[in-house]
Amino acid sequence: MSRPFPVRSSGFTLLELLVVMVIIGLLAGYVGPKFFGQIGKSEVKAARAQIDALQKSLDQYRLDVGHYPSTEQGLAALFSKPADEPKWSGPYLAKAVPKDPWGHAYQYRSPGEHGEYDLLSYGRDGRPGGEGEDDDLISW
Repeated sequence: MSRPFPVRSSGFTLLELLVVMVIIGLLAGYVGPKFFGQIGKSEVKAARAQIDALQKSLDQYRLDVGHYPSTEQGLAALFSKPADEPKWSGPYLAKAVPKDPWGHAYQYRSPGEHGEYDLLSYGRDGRPGGEGEDDDLISW
């Protein structure tokens, strides 16, 4: 039985594959930086949300105990009862105090320089000051 059309093996030529790879590379070069820029923005938003949640927990602590935790007690007083606080009705956090999205501990001082307490994250670089993702995120 003869075939009416000649059989030709199907596949891609090297040139076609190279063109597709160049197009994919151009798209990745355009989309990649925009995508990774959004990741940094989401970490800042997450840190702001955590600071807000910690502030609410600190306010609840103050309502129960009558004052904010001291600098020495720190934010750990929101999760585990300090020995010298008989009015403590916590825990005020469902889990232990989280680290900021960059893995650094939140800074807490009471009394604070800007209010009854200061609560802040030093941002991505973990040092005071900075710009962009390295900027400090503050509670006041």
